[in-house]
Amino acid sequence: MKIVNNIALILSIIGGINWGLIGLFKFDLVAWIFGGQDAVLSRIIYSLVGLAAIWCISLLFNGRTEEEA
Repeated sequence: MKIVNNIALILSIIGGINWGLIGLFKFDLVAWIFGGQDAVLSRIIYSLVGLAAIWCISLLFNGRTEEEA
């Protein structure tokens, strides 16, 4: 599960950076790299980032106490 958690975290960071670029500079890095927002590969990346963010919600409730963190 640690690998899945790390992948989800990396994808969420990529999404956060992309949204930061959109908010600050109106520049969509994912669309620029993969051929526009409507490109199939861009939509796959957006979907994976969204699923990763949903997965990361479970990391908030993983059962660790504050002393273990």
